[in-house]
Amino acid sequence: MANETKAKLELDGKVYEYPIIVGTEGEKAIDIKNLRSDTGYITLDEGFGNTGACQSSITFIDGEKGRLCYRGIPIEVLAENSTFIEGAYLIIYGDLPTRKQMSDFSQKVLRNANLHEAMMHFFEGAFPFTAHPMSILSSLLNSLGCYHPYMITNQRDQDLEHFDDAAALLLSKVRTIAAMAYRMKNGLPLIYPKKDLGYSQNFLHMMFSEPYHEYYPHDDVTKALDLILLLHSDHEQNCSTSTVRMVASSGANLFASVSAGVCALWGPLHGGANMSVIKMLEAIHKDGDDGTRFIEAAKTGKARLMGFGHRIYKSYDPRAKILSEAADKVFKVMRKTRDPLLDIARKLEEKARSDSYFVERNLYPNVDFYSGTILKAIGLPVDMFTVLFAIGRMPGWIAHWREVAANPKGKISRPRQIYQGFASRPYVKVRYRDGEVLSDYEADAAMSEGHGASENASFKA
Repeated sequence: MANETKAKLELDGKVYEYPIIVGTEGEKAIDIKNLRSDTGYITLDEGFGNTGACQSSITFIDGEKGRLCYRGIPIEVLAENSTFIEGAYLIIYGDLPTRKQMSDFSQKVLRNANLHEAMMHFFEGAFPFTAHPMSILSSLLNSLGCYHPYMITNQRDQDLEHFDDAAALLLSKVRTIAAMAYRMKNGLPLIYPKKDLGYSQNFLHMMFSEPYHEYYPHDDVTKALDLILLLHSDHEQNCSTSTVRMVASSGANLFASVSAGVCALWGPLHGGANMSVIKMLEAIHKDGDDGTRFIEAAKTGKARLMGFGHRIYKSYDPRAKILSEAADKVFKVMRKTRDPLLDIARKLEEKARSDSYFVERNLYPNVDFYSGTILKAIGLPVDMFTVLFAIGRMPGWIAHWREVAANPKGKISRPRQIYQGFASRPYVKVRYRDGEVLSDYEADAAMSEGHGASENASFKA
């Protein structure tokens, strides 16, 4: 909403006024969309840390107070009472579903778990066994539209008409693609989904069942996985979500846009944080340490403590508080296959919670610390961690695509830049570039390298 207050900017002896925009939670922004046309200036904000790229009604974060809300509902309330699928409906459509809406939505997701049989051939040689699951996931999510062409007209009105079907289809098939990518990479037979299993249970079934042995996860394991997905469903304008919105702004369809989101999430600075936690624990274990020496090294700057602190949350990550309790339950369930890395993780957690060095710096365990250790305890390999992140983030990506697509006043994203390269300079012909003048033959030979022979070039034996 707009405020009567305006911001004043003085440039070159002239004063310009720009509106102040105030969000529903009180955050303020200066509306500078006319800055360049008014003044000839643009702003420079590398990394967009101080730039609002859009107005959105999906998720709110207060990093100072450790608050996270989906459509106005605190994450703590959703974690205690809701499920990933209900949370997905809330994020995508804006309201909690009625019983009928919930039933219809759940059934639509459950019915769409199978992949088109032609797609199954992708897992039979189209990708090498060395392919990363995120590469496969991005490729096949984009390919899904080819098997449902009526959903990818690239005409906004028509794409929105089929949005409900496309959203349910993506939510369902993303976990099937993920599970089959895992099994292909490990040389395991592909396991088909079952219609009588819940969302997270079905994923674990496709991951760990064998033709001769059905995998039945413990309820606490299923709930923990569902909770991880719910807590990752959206997180405001992060790198991958901003990528989805930018691609969507061009008019690209939902499948192409979320595929781009997967690529952005793949980066180690975004979706790879929980992988870094496990790699840290493995390094500590390899050194024969229980975590004690590592903690002391981290306090002196000689080691980097992964999975603690957060760029956005200046106090405690609210998602970490929720997952901490789930981690306790999962560790008890998986006690028979106790992993020494989990003992080290607990040691680090206890030390960081009680040591004044970490408390004073707000270096508490974050969501990546707990999600990484839970996924490790469940039995997922490290290269599947980011894939699970992508499955969880799918509702948010879908909701943000819809928000962009449904905006009649939306514009294609086109950031500006401050050019710092060479000013205008002359073109120098190749024969004069190395301090000596080449002959016509030598110049023609130099220009033809990499492009085939020049018509006029002759070659010496």
